[in-house]
Amino acid sequence: MFCDEGLGTYLAKYIEENYEIPDSLEIVDGGLLGFGLMSYYQEFDKLLIVSITSKDGKSGEIFRYSADDMLRLGKTRQSANEVEVAMMIEICSFKEDMAEIEFLTMVPENIEDVKNGLSQKVLENMPILAQKTLDVLKEYGINLQQKDSVSFSDIIDRVANPSNIRTF
Repeated sequence: MFCDEGLGTYLAKYIEENYEIPDSLEIVDGGLLGFGLMSYYQEFDKLLIVSITSKDGKSGEIFRYSADDMLRLGKTRQSANEVEVAMMIEICSFKEDMAEIEFLTMVPENIEDVKNGLSQKVLENMPILAQKTLDVLKEYGINLQQKDSVSFSDIIDRVANPSNIRTF
């Protein structure tokens, strides 16, 4: 991963570890799925995509916007994720059964270094991003019940050093 680009992966794992996930919610780490995500755009009523953004702002700043707003970013889309997501929205918009898509994004500090982990500024703001994600889910009628209290640092360590790797 390119450092802060992994924030969606870490947030997904954080929520899975710390909250009871009801059947009405599916959490997907879409970072490497590319066009494989297209079926989600068509199968679900609502999608919340949590990722980094190329919007102007300070590192760690959080934005919420619609799919239409994403398309209006135009040439400011700089990350591979933004370009791919925008292309899928454009393709799926021709179908009547596309989900209502919203974005919850954070301005990254480092998307150049290939490493596990997050920059300090982004890591400091992850609890805020997690709470905003829970707030949006609550607006969608999904109230998650906390079951544990695993920190983001522990989540990052687990993702970087998985214990279930099989060797041959």
